[in-house]
Amino acid sequence: MGGTRVEEVTTSEGWDRAVPVLRELWTDADESFVRSWREEEGYRLFGRYDGDELVGVAGVSVRRVVHHERQAWVHDLVVTGPRRGEGHGAALLSFVESWARERDCEHVVLASLLDNEGAIEFYEREGMDRWAYLFETEL
Repeated sequence: MGGTRVEEVTTSEGWDRAVPVLRELWTDADESFVRSWREEEGYRLFGRYDGDELVGVAGVSVRRVVHHERQAWVHDLVVTGPRRGEGHGAALLSFVESWARERDCEHVVLASLLDNEGAIEFYEREGMDRWAYLFETEL
């Protein structure tokens, strides 16, 4: 199949192809842990394909937050190293925005590490706003 497209990754074969791409982002996560995300309630994985090649993925879920807004939370958005800078990340983010609108979400939200300047620049270039800090405590 030619051309580029985004479609949901639902099959075991699709996940076999997606796991190495996800592990480019989550380098310390082992394969079985990444595969377990498939069973998480509400987690949806979308793949960006160029022909038959999987070049990027976005993992998303819909959540209600404290102020009762529906948000599409982007858990993972990664384009495989050799294919970065070709517009695939922007296409995935645009797809997620459309997908979220269809589900009556008010925002698309994600977190980025403070020192990931490339990602921060990308998200701002795509029209996303920095508006909060994310805090966590390891348990």
